[in-house]
Amino acid sequence: MFSSYRQVLAPTGSLAFTLPGLLGRLGYAMQGVSLLTAVAARRHSYAPAGTVAAAAMVGVAVGLPLLGRLVDRHGQRRITLPAALLTTLPQLALVLLIHRQAPTWALAAAAFASSFGPNLGGMARARWAHLHQDDPTTLQRANALEQALDELCFMTGPVLGALLCSWQPEAGLLAISVLTTVGGVLFAAERRTEPPIAPATDSAGVRPRAHGVPALLAVFFGTGILFGSLEITTLAWTGAHGHGWAAGPLLGLQAAGSCAAGLAFGLLPARGGTVRRLLLGLTAMTALLLLPLGAVGSGGGLALLAPAMLLAGSGTAPTMVSGFTLLQRLLPGSALNTGMAVAVAAIVTGSSAGSALGGLLIQHTAPGTGFALPAVAAAAALLIAHTARRRLRPAPRG
Repeated sequence: MFSSYRQVLAPTGSLAFTLPGLLGRLGYAMQGVSLLTAVAARRHSYAPAGTVAAAAMVGVAVGLPLLGRLVDRHGQRRITLPAALLTTLPQLALVLLIHRQAPTWALAAAAFASSFGPNLGGMARARWAHLHQDDPTTLQRANALEQALDELCFMTGPVLGALLCSWQPEAGLLAISVLTTVGGVLFAAERRTEPPIAPATDSAGVRPRAHGVPALLAVFFGTGILFGSLEITTLAWTGAHGHGWAAGPLLGLQAAGSCAAGLAFGLLPARGGTVRRLLLGLTAMTALLLLPLGAVGSGGGLALLAPAMLLAGSGTAPTMVSGFTLLQRLLPGSALNTGMAVAVAAIVTGSSAGSALGGLLIQHTAPGTGFALPAVAAAAALLIAHTARRRLRPAPRG
């Protein structure tokens, strides 16, 4: 395994942008827990905390595509460096406002502005697409590595954020500011692997390759619903059964299963076509997400739910790897960073929608019923991908 992934990192400068990207994404993974905990601790209520967290999500959904478009036009370094530095100001302002118990509207405005940070994960995938564009197997392996790093961040980020906030409510947000700023600056400093600015392609040239992108974005939105609903359902179920402490470990098991499956998937040869791999991944993910529902429905408790969450996570990373690899193939070089940013925004927006839908379902049914929603979301994504499979096939290169 290690020798296979060394091949991914063989190009000069690969590690020099991968590690800073990991720092920045760790900060992003800490944001949800840190923001909710800090606001709730100072305001003694989760109502303003939810409002501020929602404003931050809206900032991510709006800011990522805008910055992605600027990156495609002017290059990664020219946009990432000022964006990383300028975002530090509202991040620090948010910390000060929370500490002084400012009104909710002021906190929401600062949270919105602090979310306009660079999309390091998307830009890293754009660099891999540039470095390994002639080797589909190595590109799939690179995307698998990126997905595994994402899962690693979301395994450790919430835990780290919660630990810091237990010491001082705003400590997690201060750490986020340091991680995202340092990560962004160091990422921008690595210019050897930066993709060149691709000339803008006219609409007639883009349409044959990119006409399947909306359907693929709908698939990403569906996976976002999956993530958001699974998280809130796990929190509700563990709380209702007196195991509130177990929510974090259960979600960590789901992320661990995804991380391991992603690394294993990257070792497979890129055969059978990217669309076929995406459809197989969505099918497996849908089936595996029925396991947590079956575990709680059978009354097995934590002993049965824990392995079910681990197995359920194993279908996620291969699907995401295939989805991002397909997006790289569908998009022209002049829109690659924009497309990656929009894909992440679709996942974030879907996650917010999944949290809201999951909350409504839990409010009117038994907590365990919410585990049906992730499987339904995965099935809907599978149906969309299957219906649009012909549009999703990339045009032949050259």
